[in-house]
Amino acid sequence: MKFRTLLRRNPTLRLTTVAVLAALCLPAFAAEHITLRNGAEFDCIRREPTGDHVRLYLFPTGAASDAANYVEVPAASVLRADPIPDPPPPAAASTAGAPSRLDLGGPELTPAEMRQLLTRAGALHNIDADLLASVIQAESAGNVRAVSRAGAQGLMQLMPGTASTLGVHNSFAPDQNITGGTAYLDQLLTRYRDNIALALAAYNAGPAAVDRYNGIPPYAETRAYVARVIRAFNRRKLAAASLAVVTSAH
Repeated sequence: MKFRTLLRRNPTLRLTTVAVLAALCLPAFAAEHITLRNGAEFDCIRREPTGDHVRLYLFPTGAASDAANYVEVPAASVLRADPIPDPPPPAAASTAGAPSRLDLGGPELTPAEMRQLLTRAGALHNIDADLLASVIQAESAGNVRAVSRAGAQGLMQLMPGTASTLGVHNSFAPDQNITGGTAYLDQLLTRYRDNIALALAAYNAGPAAVDRYNGIPPYAETRAYVARVIRAFNRRKLAAASLAVVTSAH
């Protein structure tokens, strides 16, 4: 997204901008499948009223700037808006071959420990810790022992080959996994010029798929994943902004 470039360089601006966007678009920010009365259908990441019309902001394709990536239709032409559901939560973790409690330093991380790891990894790569937390929520639901059916491991679900390339020797060690996963996300953000949606799509489906389709691949799972992470990221920023307002009032 266009504001991502600015936000990545300026964490304070990032929080302010995302919080404002979330506040302005909260009623219609989640991904939706829009059906018009003429039968046309669109998947959009948010919709925005403009007088008697409504702008449907489409999933980024990489072929146009995000600011222009929308269609504007009469509000009365919208027949139905169905939320695109989040993908199901990650499957229960497999413990086969998982490291011991000693190797992990405990079966799970406390919120404070998680935040510390995310803050440190985010600072190394200039990526917002809340974005990393949103990726972890979608990937592993915070389970350090999570193993997917495809063999992805740990909090940010690194495949063994990817983990090895990133220098991660133990994907079940939270600090190694988060550091490696953050480095990989940084590589993708650089590759796609800080377009969060495309970087997330590549994290989920692989950069080859994003490059093949010159945008988010037409996979239901990937589109739902991108929407889910962005939605969680904005919820975190909106909550942080609300807390800041309450704190300053006291």
